Amino acid sequence: QVQLVESGGGLVQAGGSLRLSCAASGRTFRKYALAWFRQAPGKEREFVAGISWSGGSTRYADSVKGRFTITRTNAKNTVYLQMNSLKPEDTAVYYCAARQVIGDTVATILPDDFTSWGQGTQVTVSS
Repeated sequence: QVQLVESGGGLVQAGGSLRLSCAASGRTFRKYALAWFRQAPGKEREFVAGISWSGGSTRYADSVKGRFTITRTNAKNTVYLQMNSLKPEDTAVYYCAARQVIGDTVATILPDDFTSWGQGTQVTVSS
């Protein structure tokens, strides 16, 4: 498994932007599909965005399409989530997750399918 550490969360006004980073260590980062999930108080953890091991395939939740962008730099063992046009409903703890894969796709968006998780970073969007 890989170890994941998120950073970049904070407080921002509605309409603003933040970029989250997730640094990985441990096993070969390149062989892992990565994703961002979020969990707001009283709600279940939900998928936000995912990216294949090469970065050539991405998936987004409908709620963030056109506003968020997931990218990865395998040379730096890092995945990013650029969040623009933030809304108060984006407020949550954001988690980075990884799962070992064979194919170069984002095959699943289910939290239970991901085997490695970071500790989370808080994102708060004020209205």
